[in-house]
Amino acid sequence: MATGTLITESLRLNVALEGVPLDVRKVTRIGPLDDLPAYGTAPVWTFIEFSVDDDRAEALADALARALDGEPGWYCDFRTEQETFVVFAGRVFKYARGDIVGREAAAAHARSVGVPEAQIDWPE
Repeated sequence: MATGTLITESLRLNVALEGVPLDVRKVTRIGPLDDLPAYGTAPVWTFIEFSVDDDRAEALADALARALDGEPGWYCDFRTEQETFVVFAGRVFKYARGDIVGREAAAAHARSVGVPEAQIDWPE
């Protein structure tokens, strides 16, 4: 099973994330996050911890790439036992877990779309 966390506020308005069944493991809201409005994001975030069958991981990545808001550089990361997916609006990075070059490519893209350095922290 692939596992990850989606921040609900990262989804574009009036766009559904659908077509890939997710098993919701936990939902948590945190905030207010006083330092985040400078980045143009909501002061309260809703985290959905999920799992999805490994054979549906690429379909989920594609669906997220269509649903995520590109401003101010939201992303969703998740991983199977062998691979890490880091998904941005219109862009999917998939690399073998532990692949430093693959991780750096995703991190470089994150920086280019305005993700603060402290938030480029997805686990391997």
